[in-house]
Amino acid sequence: MPAPLPIHDVLDELRSRLRAAQRAVLQAPPGAGKTTRVPLALLDEPWLGGGRIIMLEPRRLAARAAAAYMARLLGQAVGGTVGYRVRLDSRVGPRTRIEVVTEGVLTRMLQDDPSLDGVGVVIFDEFHERSLHADLGLALTLQAQSLLRPDLRVLIMSATLDASAVAALLDDAPVVTSAGRAYPVETIYLPQRIDGFIEPAAVAVVLRALTAHDGDILVFLPGAAEIRRTADRLRDAALPQRTSVLPLFGDLPQDEQDRAIAPSLPGTRKVVLATSIAETSLTIEGVRVVVDGGLMRVPRFSPGTGMSRLVTVPVSRAAADQRRGRAGRLGPGVCYRLWTEGDHAGLIPHRPAEILEADLAPLALELAVWGVADPAELRWLDAPPAAAFAQARDLLRALDALDDDGRATAHGRALASFALHPRLAHMLMNATSLELGALGCDLAALLAERDVLRSHDGVTDPDLRLRLPLMRGERDVPPGHAIDANALRHARLEAGHLRQRLRVPGHVRGGPNDTDDDAGLLLAFAYPDRIGQQRGGRGRFLLRNGRGASMDARHPLAGEEMLVAAAVGGHGRDSRVFLAAPIARTLVERHFAEQIDTTRSVAWDAATNAVRATATRHLGALVLGATPLHDVTPDAVADALLQAVGEHGPRVLAWTPAAVQLRERLAFLHAVAPAEWPDVSDDALLARLDDWLRPFIDGARARSPAGIDVSEALLALAGRERRALLDVLAPTHVRVPSGSSIPIDYSDPDAPVLAVRLQEMFGLADTPRVAEGRVPLTLHLLSPARRPVQVTRDLASFWREVYFDVRKDMRGRYPRHHWPEDPMQAEPARGVKRRH
Repeated sequence: MPAPLPIHDVLDELRSRLRAAQRAVLQAPPGAGKTTRVPLALLDEPWLGGGRIIMLEPRRLAARAAAAYMARLLGQAVGGTVGYRVRLDSRVGPRTRIEVVTEGVLTRMLQDDPSLDGVGVVIFDEFHERSLHADLGLALTLQAQSLLRPDLRVLIMSATLDASAVAALLDDAPVVTSAGRAYPVETIYLPQRIDGFIEPAAVAVVLRALTAHDGDILVFLPGAAEIRRTADRLRDAALPQRTSVLPLFGDLPQDEQDRAIAPSLPGTRKVVLATSIAETSLTIEGVRVVVDGGLMRVPRFSPGTGMSRLVTVPVSRAAADQRRGRAGRLGPGVCYRLWTEGDHAGLIPHRPAEILEADLAPLALELAVWGVADPAELRWLDAPPAAAFAQARDLLRALDALDDDGRATAHGRALASFALHPRLAHMLMNATSLELGALGCDLAALLAERDVLRSHDGVTDPDLRLRLPLMRGERDVPPGHAIDANALRHARLEAGHLRQRLRVPGHVRGGPNDTDDDAGLLLAFAYPDRIGQQRGGRGRFLLRNGRGASMDARHPLAGEEMLVAAAVGGHGRDSRVFLAAPIARTLVERHFAEQIDTTRSVAWDAATNAVRATATRHLGALVLGATPLHDVTPDAVADALLQAVGEHGPRVLAWTPAAVQLRERLAFLHAVAPAEWPDVSDDALLARLDDWLRPFIDGARARSPAGIDVSEALLALAGRERRALLDVLAPTHVRVPSGSSIPIDYSDPDAPVLAVRLQEMFGLADTPRVAEGRVPLTLHLLSPARRPVQVTRDLASFWREVYFDVRKDMRGRYPRHHWPEDPMQAEPARGVKRRH
């Protein structure tokens, strides 16, 4: 192997070759279509550092297309000097010197051989897309270069990336710039925003462009669903003759992808409906018009919920420029943007790196297998967010992939060997041990792809078991649904690959108990945090992680006691369940027994107004059962009662009328002599619960407040020496001239009230008083019907100045009663006394 050259010599050689390539491009006549073959000797020159070249592309389609293009330049077929390696597809041979791979493949290569023995250069193409695997692959490559392979070359390529940040990450590496030639592209904006779905506007602009311009048309739409709807509308429209409509997205069969990319036949035109897969890396020959919907679909992960969901967002300005440039590859073109010029100014410059928004569980597992517990040990353009990374590690611990120190366990290393999310790999390994391998492979394949079922009314049945027979071709499509043929094809391919790896026969169940009813159990291994229990009505569930989840109550699955939610999303208090399967409580208790906690609880139960002692079994937020506790100490009961009083106030206690009156009398005396008598207000009682209430709880036989003598507790608070004075200073009753003993109302401590019929007070000259004569009672003098006729604190003044007016009124209303002219000489009466 030739000795590697210094980096500056490498860059000088690259600059020289780029300048030569630029001169060739600029000197070529417009539209020149001939391809210059590259001499194979170039691959053996020392500036390549010796060894193979690994070139990363962000997508499988781009990797295959790039390999095919380079092989064509060499006059060879793919798999010779140039090959590719992507998931489930590989075209490499013993003579392959350039391997185009997807980013996950590089991660596996590094994990298998950190030194990348035999590799001279690693090229990261289209790095501006900043996928999670690209950032991880670069971080691992840089550490391998630093520790094991200082001669390894790293080249990062992009048309729109901020090169200064990348150069700084690479120890201020020089930047090589190649300014290619592009044809002018006219940009046309909509006059106003689209109101509603994007498809009608896209179809209208495509029909306009077919009439106004020559060449093929490339339409950017956010996802496969929009592509299908737009294709249906276009096929129903009056398209020009020999015009075909071709979809282009990642899940299409390779031959359909190739049809969309290939040049149109003479005399024909095509309209390619593509996702963001066509933004970069691919050249779709013949495109002269771009119609950009301005939207893209990206995954978003919420550390707060632990769940990922696909969201549709506006493209960045950089992505919009990439899309626009597709129209100027072969000649002057036109780009229609389905948004206004004002909206364009509000687009973000660049899309955030995926590492800032993604589920980091796969990354955290790869780092642990690499031997890194702290991401700060590696070099990143954007470090993994701490909250999302911590949550990822928590999940991996729950899957037994990490130990308590964050190191990869043997089980975790086995999970990482699958090209699957750790959840699905964990499910597969458990499925194999339970002899449910075939079912596990089908489930993993279904969950790794988009849903194979589509609903005609938009409400897809979430029961995952409906999809399993479709995987085996054993059942017709459920009513009201259609099959997504591409998704089903990909799922079957993935399931076949997994069966081959696990040595499970295709379409043969893995064991005697392997039925679709076991789907919920296997899902629980993948999503232990999303085991759900019905709560609050049909279709509403509480998940083990404490989040809510819901589904349309019309689905049969909505009535299950427990289920496992595999796919959830949406906004609001409850996440929407998109895919799930039921699970029996007995299976949860059997297979998750080690994770079920039993807590002893002695707590106040507001429903029964008593302390309830229970032993509760729970799995996270789910309560699996509770049994009464009998061996509860008095202190535990006292603590629970005191906590209830502290939280809800003294009203929790059993306040008898006598206890209420006693508290009011004490409050009155505290108002008269605060230094001598205790404060019995709510705040004061709550502040001294241990002092006045606890001694009387300890002696309570029952766990209810009814077993506490509140009156005795209050008297104890007043003190033994004051108990004798209580009846003297604040008596409960007053004996009036009629001989009746009338209760005193102390509810207003500033003005105790004596409500008494006026006739019972005849002959009494002065107002009755309490507190050793210091406080006159407020007299509510009542009619024979016990309605107030006068309120006074000066009885003598009432007899002298007011009584005679009251007498006139009372004689008319109550003629059977005696209303004397001189109340001081009259005999007091309790009832009716005829007049003389």
